[in-house]
Amino acid sequence: MPNRQIYLLSPKELPPETIAVAFAKTSRSPESFRQIAAELSEEKSARFHEKWVVGYGHASVAEHAVLHIAIENVSRLAVECIESNRLASYTEKSTRYQKWDSDAFFTPPELDGHPLLETYTRTCRLLFETYARSLAPVKALVEKQSPRRPDESEDAYDRRIRSQYVDSCRFLLPAASLANLGMTANARVLEHAIGKMLSHPLEEVRQIGEEMKRVAQAEVPTLVKYAEALPYLTETRADIENHPLLSANRQSPIANRQSPIVNPQSSDWCILHDYDPEGETKVLAAALFRFSEMSFREALETVRAAPPEECESLAAALLAKLGKHDAPLRELEHTAYTFEILLDQGAYAEFKRHRMMTQTPQALTARLGYALPRRIAEAGCEVPYRAAMEAAAETYEKLAEWNPHVAAYIVPNGFYRRVLFTMNLREAFAFCRLRAAPNAHFSMRRLAQRLAKEIRRVHPLLAKYINLPDETWQELGREFL
Repeated sequence: MPNRQIYLLSPKELPPETIAVAFAKTSRSPESFRQIAAELSEEKSARFHEKWVVGYGHASVAEHAVLHIAIENVSRLAVECIESNRLASYTEKSTRYQKWDSDAFFTPPELDGHPLLETYTRTCRLLFETYARSLAPVKALVEKQSPRRPDESEDAYDRRIRSQYVDSCRFLLPAASLANLGMTANARVLEHAIGKMLSHPLEEVRQIGEEMKRVAQAEVPTLVKYAEALPYLTETRADIENHPLLSANRQSPIANRQSPIVNPQSSDWCILHDYDPEGETKVLAAALFRFSEMSFREALETVRAAPPEECESLAAALLAKLGKHDAPLRELEHTAYTFEILLDQGAYAEFKRHRMMTQTPQALTARLGYALPRRIAEAGCEVPYRAAMEAAAETYEKLAEWNPHVAAYIVPNGFYRRVLFTMNLREAFAFCRLRAAPNAHFSMRRLAQRLAKEIRRVHPLLAKYINLPDETWQELGREFL
């Protein structure tokens, strides 16, 4: 019997396209991966991909070519498009742990020579100046609330409290704020990502798409060279935006504008629109199905006929031993929930990273009101904060009348955004346990607690095992907003 071997095909020694071919050829070749790779050249690899990936559509081969792309000084609005690809990995500059310089904002090329350029620049500078001026007083407030420990170094103390005061001040940063991010993706995902960027309504995003294509081709010259704008995306967007059903229900901007500050104790910011009343039954039946030889129909009938105490026992067997770092079994994916939420843009920037769920965000506007962090008010910064937010809202309307896509650049993190999303129960466990942690941003902690409460309301048998810190979304709203 041949000996087992496990080894790397290292990108230090082989180009990504060659590694992809070496893996692809194993389906037809009895040779080892090392032997296959030794017979390949970049030219042979390119010919293989032209024939099989491009010519015959075997796109899965491209998944073996992986690239790590560094992207610097792009707007956080552009980051949304870059990070919208489910099967890629990202790490971006944090607004919770880093501070922004006064000129760290993007000016969209659409504004070159436009009469509103001066207004846009002036409003960005006002937001960044207000942000900078609020850091010291909010930090002083946090220092009073969380004094330095006797054995704590100055650096350690600053690291401990930084997110607490930067968390509140970041509400002033606009979507134009510049960010850096690292992206890891395989060539198949990257080709689709580039196509989406080349189809985007913002020129900045289209330019990023062109640059990413050029950079990627240096490593995978064949696999992304056919990445182009996708007519389906551009035409569908235009057709729906101009559809009679949408036009008939479109209100004037003034009618759309809500009161400036949203009441954090109101419950209508999170609505559970849809769930399966038999969701728990299906999850428990799926667990029986997995560990037995019965059909799913038989498993369903078994759970439906079982007394409540036996269903509780089965739920405990499925989830009671779940450790802090354990992921529940995939059987929890057999039931899902559709929510509509109103979330501040800063929190949405974190929420969007949960790409296993299905998210449908509306465009970023300044028409849904904004949040006022309690620490901003208690530090004596409420008046300049409100003035900056209202100036941003006024500039947004001027820009939106001309180009609503460009107008989104000026919207600060504190403004609310409406998002529709569907998550399964397994994702709900992961999201709520991660985002309800004490070190999470308070907007995300509030959301996690609210989602868990709604899911427990409709599926108490399973959702009671979503163990979170002992606080409520209402308490978090009172404490931080």
